[in-house]
Amino acid sequence: MKTGSGAETDVDMPADPDDPDAGGSPRTTCAIVGGGPAGLVLGLLLARAGVTVTVLEKHADFLRDFRGDTVHPTTLGLLDDLGLFDRFDALPHSRISRVVLPGPAGQDVQMADFSRLRVRHPYIAMVPQWDLLDLIADAAAAEPSFTLRTEHEVTGVIRDGERVVGVEYSSPAGDGRLLADLTVACDGRWSAVRRSLGLPARQFRVGFDVWWYRVNTAEPLGESLLPRIGRGRVAIAIPRRGYVQVAALGHKGTDAAVRRRGIDAFRADTAQLLPELAGDVDGIASMDDVKHLDVRLDRLRLWHAPGVLCIGDAAHAMSPVGGVGINLAVQDAVAAARILANPLRRGTFCGPAREGDHVLARVQRRRTLPTILIQALQRFIHARLIMPALSSTGVTPPRRLIRLLRRLPALTVIPAFIIGVGPRPERAPTWARRPGGSASG
Repeated sequence: MKTGSGAETDVDMPADPDDPDAGGSPRTTCAIVGGGPAGLVLGLLLARAGVTVTVLEKHADFLRDFRGDTVHPTTLGLLDDLGLFDRFDALPHSRISRVVLPGPAGQDVQMADFSRLRVRHPYIAMVPQWDLLDLIADAAAAEPSFTLRTEHEVTGVIRDGERVVGVEYSSPAGDGRLLADLTVACDGRWSAVRRSLGLPARQFRVGFDVWWYRVNTAEPLGESLLPRIGRGRVAIAIPRRGYVQVAALGHKGTDAAVRRRGIDAFRADTAQLLPELAGDVDGIASMDDVKHLDVRLDRLRLWHAPGVLCIGDAAHAMSPVGGVGINLAVQDAVAAARILANPLRRGTFCGPAREGDHVLARVQRRRTLPTILIQALQRFIHARLIMPALSSTGVTPPRRLIRLLRRLPALTVIPAFIIGVGPRPERAPTWARRPGGSASG
């Protein structure tokens, strides 16, 4: 067994079989609630460690309206290490290499240049998230200890005294129970597990919401994010193949008013803010095509309780600013897998001693600092850029910063690193790695 500074442990023990009885309820070693990026990455990694793992996903498939389709350089590197990058790279996707903001006198300012990053894949890939999840789920299904149960909506937790020993769920076949040595909540900001636990959280005020929609266009918009700010409105255009994914920002609590104005006014606002799309806005058929996101920013003070752990948005709801929430959730999953794999294999989360519970605190300790730093950056951007833009005739980056970046463009690697890599990036455990990544990996 080897332990490194990143809390990585090589698995060296045989897998424990499931208890076939468990009082009539099925049992697994680790129950993961939620088949999003965090849940499936954690499930894949633990399964490659030989841990018996069951992922419960409330939907029948992954074909639903995801808003976060960003795959950051650290996640691309993870796919490489897991032997999945070539399959990912074959998916239809676009690449973002720069972030550009409007500057004074109509001149755009390059704020972040991902191509300057010294990583294997120096860009952000934009891919429909259902394609990414299908890829990870297929890879996990090749592991004999992995099970994915779709149309299983977790409704609460099962307790034995103060300890969580599994989950209750509803499915087309009826209500059921799944017992587990450890339950991991990866079911997002509206997590049923998080609600059942009642863990204390710190809430941060957010004054805006986001409306997501797509504009079909035959005109390519390059490889840059295109934020636009003007007269109380903000929009971010994300170039995709054959269309642009748009995030329109507005004051929180105004969704009803936006919809009362109707689709014609909405199209006109889009054309004014994004004139390069003016000829295509009629493709927004109705307000039903515009999805409202209630933006939240919070984090649990305690991510765990006896027998249960929260990671990803279930532990820390993120703002969509920077698209970093997915990357942070994936990094949580990698860290959790490295720390939890051997204790799960040894069975230290079950039995009378249950000495494995303290291991859960190690996951929180490792991932708290990155969460705090990223949320602090998001709150700064909210206060200094987004809210002033929504409340006035527009804002631009500080003139001193503009002059500095134009004089020293190499500095654009700093925001690129913060967004694309982030603090404390995690590496795939050695026991989860497989050949078959990219040629550059």
